[in-house]
Amino acid sequence: MDFAFDARTQELRERLLAFMAEHVRPAEALVAEQRAAQDDPWRTPPAVAELQARARKEGLWNLFLPDRAYGAGLSNVQYAPLAEITGHSPQLAPTALNCAAPDTGNMELLAEFGSPEQRERWLEPLLRGEIRSAFAMTEPEVASSDATNIETRIQREGDAYVITGRKWYISGAMNPDCRVFIVMGKTDPEAGDVRRQQSMVLVPRGTPGLEVRRAMHVYGYEDHYHGGHAEIVLDEVRVPVENLIGEEGGGFAIAQARLGPGRIHHCMRLIGMAERAVELMCRRAAGRAAFGKPLAAQGVVQEWIADARVQIEQLRLLVLKTAWLMDTVGNRGAHTEIQAIKIATPRAVVGILDRAVQLHGAGGVSQDFPLAELWAAARTLQLADGPDEVHQRSLARRELKKYA
Repeated sequence: MDFAFDARTQELRERLLAFMAEHVRPAEALVAEQRAAQDDPWRTPPAVAELQARARKEGLWNLFLPDRAYGAGLSNVQYAPLAEITGHSPQLAPTALNCAAPDTGNMELLAEFGSPEQRERWLEPLLRGEIRSAFAMTEPEVASSDATNIETRIQREGDAYVITGRKWYISGAMNPDCRVFIVMGKTDPEAGDVRRQQSMVLVPRGTPGLEVRRAMHVYGYEDHYHGGHAEIVLDEVRVPVENLIGEEGGGFAIAQARLGPGRIHHCMRLIGMAERAVELMCRRAAGRAAFGKPLAAQGVVQEWIADARVQIEQLRLLVLKTAWLMDTVGNRGAHTEIQAIKIATPRAVVGILDRAVQLHGAGGVSQDFPLAELWAAARTLQLADGPDEVHQRSLARRELKKYA
């Protein structure tokens, strides 16, 4: 395993670092001001559209997609250091580069499993950043950590599918630019293999029976940058059979294919979030004094910063190893490592952010620093894409098999 930057990665990395320093970081406050002044807080502020136009012009667009027909054609190892940089401003940079969830996973899904017609109608506008999308899987009435529990029904009636169910925490759904929902439900609840009961269909926004009911808060935040997290209700929503993605009964496998890259992308960005926290910790420690000496001279502060640096380096190496395995043996061959980073990275980054908040005192929990919102985002990732305990259960079972 060689994690040295190749020429293309280094060139993109330098351009992205400059883009972040010159445009993204300075725009953070402006975007917040514009959003607060809008009648519709879910609408994309003008400053974001300006960043997107600049990113396209500078060739920093769709970097996440390994398929050269649609994206930059980067491997996971090449993309990892770039995704980490976007994690320095996770609420703004991924959107500016058209590399934000849930659109990234939906674009990957459509590129791999969508029909030519589905790609033309939905993937192409997503790639151009003209529309947004949502992925409707999680449900409030069941333990969605086990996807086989999903109760939403997708019934075939002639040349249409009729969908009935309730979903929540559907990322992106509040944004008025969200034009399509990828909905997972059961087409065959009686299938003997519980992993062949589910299917996925495309539901355009505005389809009769589809209601975006309310925005769900995340630790009190509405997460406008990702288009919010909505509760939606599907009441006998009817779509043509051509809106089926892949085959009937293939929904569970498609979901797993979608979530693998999503999990590592989250972990890449989390490392950037931790780096932002260490930067803020060091600046705060150097600029404040307590009990007669700078905070930077306090032993406990030094320990926090040192421990954070060690953890970040450990996490980065594990994420890069996982990326390398995904590139060389595929997602299935990297299953153990994907689960390991999904467990380790949010947990460690939450701890780093927590100490950064502590060092900033009242400022740490305020809107004057990004730390509280970063903490909420990192803590949420201990639930998103599968809670830690599910990954621990699966990983432990695989480990125990060696000794059975």
